[in-house]
Amino acid sequence: MTEKTAGRSLGTVGIAVLIAAGLGYPILIVTARTLSPADNAVFLTFWGIVFGVGSTLAPVEQELSRLAAVADVAGKRADATALRTVAVAAAAVGLFGLLVALPPVSARLFGEHTVLALVALASGLAFAVQFGTRGTLIGFHEAKSFGGLVVTEAAVRIGLLGLFVVLGLNGVVPLAIAVAAGSFAFLPFGFRARKHLDLRGGAEPWGVVARRILVLMLSAGLTASVLTGYPAIVKLFATTREELEALSGLFLALTVARLPLLLLSPVQAMAVPAVVRLSQDEEGHGRLRALLVKGSAGAFGLAAVGAAFGWLIGPWVVELLFGSQYDVPGWVVAGLVWSSVLLGAVMLLAAVLVARTEGAKVLLLWALVAALSVLVLTFAPGDLVLRAVLGLVVAPTIGAFVAMAFVLRPGVRAETSTG
Repeated sequence: MTEKTAGRSLGTVGIAVLIAAGLGYPILIVTARTLSPADNAVFLTFWGIVFGVGSTLAPVEQELSRLAAVADVAGKRADATALRTVAVAAAAVGLFGLLVALPPVSARLFGEHTVLALVALASGLAFAVQFGTRGTLIGFHEAKSFGGLVVTEAAVRIGLLGLFVVLGLNGVVPLAIAVAAGSFAFLPFGFRARKHLDLRGGAEPWGVVARRILVLMLSAGLTASVLTGYPAIVKLFATTREELEALSGLFLALTVARLPLLLLSPVQAMAVPAVVRLSQDEEGHGRLRALLVKGSAGAFGLAAVGAAFGWLIGPWVVELLFGSQYDVPGWVVAGLVWSSVLLGAVMLLAAVLVARTEGAKVLLLWALVAALSVLVLTFAPGDLVLRAVLGLVVAPTIGAFVAMAFVLRPGVRAETSTG
């Protein structure tokens, strides 16, 4: 692929991701104004699980794109390893979905709407195939098809949700079904991806495939627990309707604050090769180190400024967008903005570790962040909203310092060869 072609592909993908992210906000606005605060908290819990599973499955897209690119360079189609990768990921998602569907778990998460566990399970299984389709398309330079799939997924959700609202089907379950339907957007693109697969050829052993993708999914799952899945974790701690109503505004503000972080995926993809190139000589390594120091310091500065603005205007913005029934204190919005900025910094620093082939440190980093958020949520003093915000603030703050220590230690560079 030429540099010009690569630039066009990146532009196509970037525009598609921006459009898809933009289409996500109307869904949150419509559901917030249609559902009661308590029901919206249940809906946002479902949203967190669906997109938490989606974040966990992101490595499937990366792995399929790698397999596709290797095959494309060799002038071949991808072999059955691609199908085995998707199958293992789908099996893992299926087991998780069955766990969520257990009556004690689904009742705690969704209250009377326990059928949402089955809707989430169907969405997760479809997501596994969708990420495999996306990875195959982008690995074979099908940027337009990839972008079309990303936009179609978001358009199906907002279109079906709007239709349900117009028809009066505006309960938690119909709106959740509209969200889940987007996971099946791969169907029109499946034939295009299928032509790039040679399923009759050889494949890596199941054990090798399973170990590789499950380790990557575990790391991504830990990331998802503080990125999109946090409402589902907090929901497990809610024991009264009053707590659920108080959490509704928090969940809404958190979901809005986290949505832009989904745009970091292409940025992370660009960061890895950039780190490799800068690591080729001492001068480049020095520039990279200076960039990391300045970037890390800048992230803390941006987090502070963002938190200040969040405290001042955040409650007004939430009320303007979602209605006066959502009363979110300024300190809550400040904590969410601080958390989101530093979480983005941790994600980019983790990309540096990926470029250095230090997958174990990536896993350790996200395990620490996830564990800290749960520990603070469990043992910190105060009501549930305060504990939830503290967990969001403490975990990425400490995680940022740990990530900086990992990437800034002297004498470590990215791998610049395959030998």
